[in-house]
Amino acid sequence: MKITFLGAADGVTGSRHLVDTGTERILLDCGMFQGWKLHRERNWVQPVEFEQLDAVVLSHAHLDHSGWLPALVKRGFRGRIHAHPATCDLAAVMLLDSAHLQEEDARRANRYGYSRHAKALPLYTQTDARRAIAQFVPLASGRELSIGATRVTLTPVGHLLGACTVTLRSAHGTLLFSGDIGRRDDLLMPPPEPPGACDVLLVESTYGNRLHPHEDGPELLGAIVRAAAARGGSVVLPAFAVGRAQALLLVLQRLRRAGLIPRELPIFLDSPMAAEATALYRKHARLLRVAAREMSGLLDGVRVVADAAQSIRLSNARFPRIIISASGMATGGRVLHHLKALAPDARNTIVFAGFQVGGSRGARLVAGEREIKIHGEMVPVRAAVRQLEGFSGHADRDEILDWLKALKRSPERTFVVHGEPDASDALRSALQDRLGWRGVGVPQHGQCVAL
Repeated sequence: MKITFLGAADGVTGSRHLVDTGTERILLDCGMFQGWKLHRERNWVQPVEFEQLDAVVLSHAHLDHSGWLPALVKRGFRGRIHAHPATCDLAAVMLLDSAHLQEEDARRANRYGYSRHAKALPLYTQTDARRAIAQFVPLASGRELSIGATRVTLTPVGHLLGACTVTLRSAHGTLLFSGDIGRRDDLLMPPPEPPGACDVLLVESTYGNRLHPHEDGPELLGAIVRAAAARGGSVVLPAFAVGRAQALLLVLQRLRRAGLIPRELPIFLDSPMAAEATALYRKHARLLRVAAREMSGLLDGVRVVADAAQSIRLSNARFPRIIISASGMATGGRVLHHLKALAPDARNTIVFAGFQVGGSRGARLVAGEREIKIHGEMVPVRAAVRQLEGFSGHADRDEILDWLKALKRSPERTFVVHGEPDASDALRSALQDRLGWRGVGVPQHGQCVAL
């Protein structure tokens, strides 16, 4: 068996791990690189190792795990893409939205001339995204699938609707890929199911070097909203349209019902994808820890912004309001128009709920930068900027370790992936020092390991 680490090996994004069992070549995740330009430029390169793939298996739908699928299909992949049914539903929405945003960004760059290239091109189009979606094959959790001589099983792991670990069993042994591990007390998702025995483990490390703060995220959000409203300001919440937007809606509805934020303060959901994803969360409500009745009322009294013209009018409005809009790290989408309009006003507050990958606009704002570039223009940042890590959907270091303690024996080899270098190395040390594991390492981008 050989594993080639083609993404999420020196950073958080671009999850792509190629497993060659000797008879099958299976790609675990096919994510898009985000954040630092050095990483983003990898999106334009097709690794030669992707030739003659037998299948792709997704852990979940987030773009850093699924967002390169249309590019893979555009470059000739015609095989099956296996994922949990809820992941298939969510990924279909996310990939089409990603393609639309890329087409729009390319058109805008060409129109206003701020691209450094002679002609800006999208990484892929909506046509490419639809072709990729047509290759999805749902696989329910707990059921076994055969890809040649390799057997594949998905096991729920919290984090996001449909998110699962991926287990590959072949004549050479058992490989377990964690995907992204959820939290014990997530607002929406049940705790991750315990991992099964394995010979080789690929484990994520997004929060591998830290613990989540002991903060009450909903209480803090309520206080932030009340303070902004009292000074006549607005609150803009850049949010991932899938998962984070639904969690924020749930909390805001609860705060409003409890009288902890002003009832007259309007809430806007400015993300067509988030509205579609909310419907899918209701469709798959049995997978959640929230009662179906509460999920059905997630959009009660919320004003859903339908089109770009309404979004622009909302940006230019003068009354206090709460705006939830994608993307979650302010890397693109409609939220950029709201940041452009609201960031210069000290009465307003920008709230990032969760992890911000290094190099992203969100990470720079959280770090305290007082000027950011949006659509080729420098925008002053006078609004307050807050980060609420209590809304993160990722397990922290101790939660990862507790999850792994369920293994009856340590894997022969463990590869720590999907983390910034300091986070991955910290988790490697913790696995060795606290669990006593041997054979633990942090792979480099492009590294191929024969087992």
